[in-house]
Amino acid sequence: MEEMTPRMSVADAKAHQPALHSNSHAHTNVHGSHRIGRINKKIALTITNAVGSMWAAYLFCALALVSLPAAIHSHDPIIIVAWIAQTFLQLVLLPIIIVAQNVQAAAADARAKADHATLKAIHTLTLEVYEINQRQNEILQMLREKELTRTPATDAVGTGKGDA
Repeated sequence: MEEMTPRMSVADAKAHQPALHSNSHAHTNVHGSHRIGRINKKIALTITNAVGSMWAAYLFCALALVSLPAAIHSHDPIIIVAWIAQTFLQLVLLPIIIVAQNVQAAAADARAKADHATLKAIHTLTLEVYEINQRQNEILQMLREKELTRTPATDAVGTGKGDA
């Protein structure tokens, strides 16, 4: 069963500001904000950026092709399949997958920024609508109070109906 979020009070809703969470926030959550966490994040991102590039894919492809002639000359299907699966696919696909993940993460961050701008606009407009509604309620209350203070005699004098 889905857990329901408790209803937010009007005051909390008015005070709420939508927050933007991107990949940089996730890095801090994973590695922490202390010194060792920042160092680990820097090392991890440096390695990922180096290995997760198309240049690394080209280099790994060339490296894998060095052992291809030996695998073919063995005439052993197990060695050829092992070369394809363990050497070529692993070496070449690793950086390509990282590149694709980086592209997807950049797209997700762009969507998050666009959604955040939209949420801020909706939030601002909703606050404005709420304020207009509050003012309308005040006007309606004043009209009700004015209607209650009116007497039938004052209505008759003001409309000319009691002059016959």
